[in-house]
Amino acid sequence: MTGNRIAFGILFSAFALVVLAFCGLMILGLFWLNRPVTNPLPTLTLSPRTSNPPTPGLPAASTGFPSLTPTPAGPGKIVYVCQIFKTSANDQICLMNADGSNRRRLTSDDSAKHYYPSFAPDGQSIVFSSNLSGQGQYDLYEMDLLGNIRRLTAGIGILTAPEISPDGQQIAFTRGDGVAATDVWLMKRDGSDPHLLYKNGWDPSWSPDGGRVLFASPVTGYGIQLASVRLDGSDFQRLTNLPNLRGRNDWSADGLWLITYSGQPWQRELFLMNADGANPHQITPAGGNSQGPSFSPDSQFVTFTAYFDRYGDVNGCEIYTLRLDGSQLTRLTDNDYCDWQPRWGP
Repeated sequence: MTGNRIAFGILFSAFALVVLAFCGLMILGLFWLNRPVTNPLPTLTLSPRTSNPPTPGLPAASTGFPSLTPTPAGPGKIVYVCQIFKTSANDQICLMNADGSNRRRLTSDDSAKHYYPSFAPDGQSIVFSSNLSGQGQYDLYEMDLLGNIRRLTAGIGILTAPEISPDGQQIAFTRGDGVAATDVWLMKRDGSDPHLLYKNGWDPSWSPDGGRVLFASPVTGYGIQLASVRLDGSDFQRLTNLPNLRGRNDWSADGLWLITYSGQPWQRELFLMNADGANPHQITPAGGNSQGPSFSPDSQFVTFTAYFDRYGDVNGCEIYTLRLDGSQLTRLTDNDYCDWQPRWGP
């Protein structure tokens, strides 16, 4: 009997210990679950992606260097004059994508010089100036993107800087006499009806609506400036008052901007302004001797010739692109000899 009581006591004590242990664990668990958290995980807030492109018309960037890695710079293609060999007789017409890729030569006659290429509005052909005829004069030609060429003019002077009108029907160009005079002329797209538009002017470009022609011309009291006239030569309007203005210019497709270049030799810069010539301001970084600008089809970039990487070398000109606010300066070409006179097209 006594042995049974002892055995029962032992069993009861063991059971009590198990119950106490279980209760202790429960209390510790509740304490752990309700402990204060001193380092909570951060809350992640997802924001929608936004885009803040530079606004045209901001002041020029004061410093900057070109990127050697091509970056997207708007749509379309760029036609330009390229040096194939280191001889004065080998200015050829070349073509590339707007990011500098797929560069290729279009003209093939090494004995002739080819200059001032520009696109037709549909981007399917290019007009340019050349002494291809071999008669000592520069005529105007039109060429498709495969290099098939047709001659537009013959024997009416030294013709350069052709630009096709927005409706594709006319060509504005510079006519020189080989001595000193240069005038702005118009003709039909097929080369017929060539006639004077304005005396003593050069480097024409078109307003987006095709109603006016922009060009460089000496203006009494102002020197060489940009001006525009209607297609009948009337309503002459001086638009700029810049020192040492050179001539090559462009009018943006959205109608908001004009661009040109000016400055002393090896100190030339691009100047952007409103379409009425107001608010001219430099957009190129100093030190590149920048010149010959042309707008992208979306009016967000310009392409131009500069010497940022080989300043002072007469064979060091390359093709660059730049946003209108002066950012994203990008070199597109990298050759031993000059690439120049770029013109952007669709």
